[in-house]
Amino acid sequence: MPRTRTANAVDSLLAHGRSAVTTAEAAELLEVPPEHVRVRMQPLVRDGRVFSPARGLWVLIPPEFRVWRVIPGVQFIDSMMAHLGRHYYVGWLSAAEMYGAAHQRPQVLQVAVDRNVPDRDIERVRLRFAERRHLVELPRVRRNEPTGQVWVSTPETTAFDLAADPERGGGVSNIATVLIELADEDQLRVDRLAATAEHFSLPAVRRLGFLLDSVEQHDLAAAVHPSAQRRRGFPPDLLAPGNGAHGDVNRRWRLRINTDVEPDL
Repeated sequence: MPRTRTANAVDSLLAHGRSAVTTAEAAELLEVPPEHVRVRMQPLVRDGRVFSPARGLWVLIPPEFRVWRVIPGVQFIDSMMAHLGRHYYVGWLSAAEMYGAAHQRPQVLQVAVDRNVPDRDIERVRLRFAERRHLVELPRVRRNEPTGQVWVSTPETTAFDLAADPERGGGVSNIATVLIELADEDQLRVDRLAATAEHFSLPAVRRLGFLLDSVEQHDLAAAVHPSAQRRRGFPPDLLAPGNGAHGDVNRRWRLRINTDVEPDL
């Protein structure tokens, strides 16, 4: 029967270390025209054996995840981005969790991309994308996952991303908590922080420097301080964007402290 043959083909691919196939590859494997692949795959989608995160790509689900009808996002994001032709990295709180520093487990997989990709939910997996200009210039690393490798922002890029987009990090108090945990795990390096600062905006640098000082990571804060002085004549930036221009100005970081910072540790 076609359904049995297709299921056997999926199991064979899994056994040989494959985690995803394109529609063209599936058509060749099943010896059917490409336009018939979706019909052949639908019974397996219902059985929780495969799913399609992007048009023309089929991700294979090993037995331990079939009750989910999907695999963890970090295990298929590399195949998906390669299929879509996007540069990317897992970032923000999702990257912090991979470095052992997400005090509150993120409910979504946060991914930086060089060109727009719409957010999408696939069963229990929630993918949230954000464009990052000059993404390929930002420090990122390859990390191993059960299905292969995945691009992840370095700890230093993660820290700056969180400072640049506090709403993606759960607010400045949660970001302060993450910074404490990154520092406790010896993930942040003075030399790499200084180099990475050159890739980020002045508000992000000022915000990160202030938050590092606020959690008593003064050596790390000092590493980014020169970059915070790039344009001294400009008005102070806001610690919490969107909170309004109230509160005192921290002169070291030229940052208006418009909210309290209360790490949750």
